[in-house]
Amino acid sequence: MHFELKVTDKDSSARRGTITTDHGKIETPAFMPVGTAGTVKAVHTRELKEDIKAQIILGNTYHLYLRPGLEILERVGGLHKFNGWDGPILTDSGGYQVYSLAERRKFKNEGVVFHSHIDGSKHTFTPESVMDIERIIGADIMMAFDECTPYPCDYDYAKKSMHMTHSWLDRCFARFNSTEPKYGYHQSLFPIVQGSVYRDLRTESAEYIASKGAEGNAIGGLSVGEPAEIMYELTDLVCRILPTDRPRYLMGVGTPVNILEGISLGVDMFDCVMPTRNGRNGMIFTSQGIVNLRNVKWRDDFSPLDPDGTAFVDHEYSRAYVRHLFIAGEILGPMIASIHNLAFYQTLVKEARERIENGTFASWKEKMVKQLATRL
Repeated sequence: MHFELKVTDKDSSARRGTITTDHGKIETPAFMPVGTAGTVKAVHTRELKEDIKAQIILGNTYHLYLRPGLEILERVGGLHKFNGWDGPILTDSGGYQVYSLAERRKFKNEGVVFHSHIDGSKHTFTPESVMDIERIIGADIMMAFDECTPYPCDYDYAKKSMHMTHSWLDRCFARFNSTEPKYGYHQSLFPIVQGSVYRDLRTESAEYIASKGAEGNAIGGLSVGEPAEIMYELTDLVCRILPTDRPRYLMGVGTPVNILEGISLGVDMFDCVMPTRNGRNGMIFTSQGIVNLRNVKWRDDFSPLDPDGTAFVDHEYSRAYVRHLFIAGEILGPMIASIHNLAFYQTLVKEARERIENGTFASWKEKMVKQLATRL
C-alpha cells in the first residue's frame, strides 16, 4: 500500500491524498460504507460501484468469522470473491463487536473469550488468531486487535486497557510479519490509538502507535458516547502526533458534521453505520439538513430527496413517495434511503477533496456544518 499526500489546506489541517492498494486507489478524505457481514445492508454491489461510487468498503472479522465461517471464505478465495466487490476492503478486527457483547465476553491478557450472539457457542480471539482470520478474509487493510473502552471509563481502567492493547499490537505485528497473504495481493496492518478521554493516555498511545512505522494508523475508542467537543479535541491531539506521511483513520465516525470537522483536523478515512442504519429508519441526510421522512409534513412534498444534491435517487423519487414506502412498510423505502445517504456521504467527501485542492475548504466547512446539523 502507498499513500501520496497531495495538498494540505492552508487554513486548517485538512489533507488531500491518494491511497493505492492492489485492488485500486482511494482518494482521500474518504468515507467507507460498512458491510459488516460481507454486505452493505440493503445495497447491491452494483449500486455501490455505479450509483454511490464507493471506493472502499468494510467487512467485520467477528461477524464473518461466525457466518459464513472461515472454511467458506478460504475455499472461495477471500471476501472479494465471495461478495463480488473488486475494490479495496478494510476489515475491523472485531474488537468493538466483542466489546459490545457486554455479559457475553471476558477480557484476559491472552485475548478475549466470548459467546456467539447467534447460538451461544464459546470462542476465543487472540491477537494471533485475529491476524490469521483477517488473512483468510483477505482484506487489503487489516485492523489490529484492540480493546475499545466504554464511556465513561475511569482512568485506571483506561490505562490498563491501553497497555493491554499495546501488548496485543506487538503480538499482532509479530504474527502479521511471520505470515504471508493467502491470495497473492498485499495486505496492510493498521494499529489503533486508544486511551479513552484522557489526554496523557492518548498522547502515550499515539506515540507508541507512531513508533511502529505502520502503513497507516487508526484512532479508536471515540464516538462511543463522549461529547463531540472531547472527540474533536482528542482527534486533534492524536493527529498532531501520528506521522503526516501515512493515512489516518478515525473509526466509527460519524455524522456529516463529524466528518467535516474530522477532515479539518487531519483525518483521511472515516466509516460509520449511520447512513444505512438511519436510512432504514426513515432519516435522510441532505445538503440543507436532516429529514425524517416519517413526519407527516413530507406527505405531499413532491420535491426530490435532496433538491440541491447530486445523489442519483434525488431525481427519481420524491420525499412524498419515499415517505409513502416507509408508512406502507415497503422494503424499497429503506433501500432508497440507504442508497441516498451513502451517495450523499460520498458527494460530501468528494466536494471536501475539491475544496482542499482549490483552497476554499475552511470557509466552505464552516458554512456546511451549520446547514448539515439543521433538522428540517
